[in-house]
Amino acid sequence: MRDLSIQTRPVEALIPYARNSRTHSAGQVAQIAASIREFGWTNPVLVDGENGIIAGHGRVLAARKLGLTEVPCIEIRDMTEAQKRAYVIADNKLAENAGWDKELLALELGELKADGFDLDLIGFDAEDLGKLLEPDAKIGLTDDDDAPEVAAVAVSCPGDLWVLGSHRVMCGDSTSVADVERLMDGYKADLIVTDPPYNVAYEGGTAEKLTIQNDSMGDEAFYQFLLAAYGAMFAVAKDGAGLYVFHADSEGVNFRKAMTDAGFKLAQCCVWVKQSLVLGRQDYHWQHEPVLYGWKATGAHRWYSDRKQSTVWNFDRPARNDVHPTMKPVALIEYPLCNSSRGGDVVLDLFGGSGTTLIACEKHSRSARLMELDPKYCDVIIRRWQEFTGQQATLAGDGRAFAQVAEERMETTNARSEG
Repeated sequence: MRDLSIQTRPVEALIPYARNSRTHSAGQVAQIAASIREFGWTNPVLVDGENGIIAGHGRVLAARKLGLTEVPCIEIRDMTEAQKRAYVIADNKLAENAGWDKELLALELGELKADGFDLDLIGFDAEDLGKLLEPDAKIGLTDDDDAPEVAAVAVSCPGDLWVLGSHRVMCGDSTSVADVERLMDGYKADLIVTDPPYNVAYEGGTAEKLTIQNDSMGDEAFYQFLLAAYGAMFAVAKDGAGLYVFHADSEGVNFRKAMTDAGFKLAQCCVWVKQSLVLGRQDYHWQHEPVLYGWKATGAHRWYSDRKQSTVWNFDRPARNDVHPTMKPVALIEYPLCNSSRGGDVVLDLFGGSGTTLIACEKHSRSARLMELDPKYCDVIIRRWQEFTGQQATLAGDGRAFAQVAEERMETTNARSEG
């Protein structure tokens, strides 16, 4: 029986095998170092009688990166030279030959993420994690792009915070850090996808001429409005959290400047190309919308797709958009959502509109956090989700269902009008 006692030896005394064919990139060494920092030293280095490394070259490189002066070792003296050379290869190759039960692996990773564990410490790259944690899209009870009409009288009131399954919707101010922090309830956003007012006095093509609040400001006032909204996003975003902002080309300078002034990195501008043009008063009719893409520049950004994605996004407009003037199709929002987040992530949209981001999150098992200033559109978002899922939204704090609150507030309104 071999003596497998563990001894600590100086890192500088250990001699790498000169013909080791196993390579270790700087990124992989960093992963091993992070694992050692989190879990401790769980796998001693195997050395021969002259401190030559038989197994553990990557761990020794990680120890150097961490500034360790000693590492635990097990000395193996009874191998022949041929056995040592063979085991250097076998130690790596045999582990590669194992497989994964993808279903169990996804279950374990999902539960670890729910517990708040940093999955970057496990060794999978972001693309692999994205594939493992991406559940099949849910099918709703209604069409993805169906949305209820805007009611004449709103149920929601400013300050209301609604709970919709794993999601939260607040009737509040997207420029108020206090409101946004209340919406987040202690969570940080993994991704932000949002569609602020375009400042073009946009009107929907309906008989009622649907309009958007904060959509007609002076140049400086609009910049300050955007800067405050970006600042609120920044305050509740994780380091490296992705950011997608739909906007109008005519206000591109303000959108870009406010984004970078708030601390976000502006990486690229993507373009949503629609199947048909939108009639307007300008010489060239618009058939596209730009989408700023970047991330919170305090950390590395996250990307969960492959390297084949384009800045040109071809998606049809919704068949009908008479609910909200700038309503987006769910398929359009699903695209950046799945590229830059994974199942269980928290996704923030401070301009909730008709609730498209919420439906995309519901379909792909993300937790949405939506802010909407207009009480009537808060109701649209809530009713849309209820019809899509068959579930009931409740008021945070007392747990009353949306239908109950609607009935009680209508009774109060009627009593006041009669009085």
